Amino acid sequence: MLSLRPNCECCDRDLPPDSREAMICTFECTFCADCAEAKLSGICPNCSGELVCRPVRPAAMLKKYPASTERVLKPQGCASEKAA
Repeated sequence: MLSLRPNCECCDRDLPPDSREAMICTFECTFCADCAEAKLSGICPNCSGELVCRPVRPAAMLKKYPASTERVLKPQGCASEKAA
């Protein structure tokens, strides 16, 4: 089950569980659509994986399986980074 992280790792923008602006890779690294497109060109800076739209969990299931509240942030930002 996806953790539905609450923020963009680059800019710390809030990304609530129902956000259509959240992008993730297969490791659930989470970025806003603006950072994913403009800064990262659709590639995760952590694993080099593709960033895709994060699915929205239905409200009834969100009550039973709540989203994560743990914020993950790259203190140095992530402008134009490429994973090794």
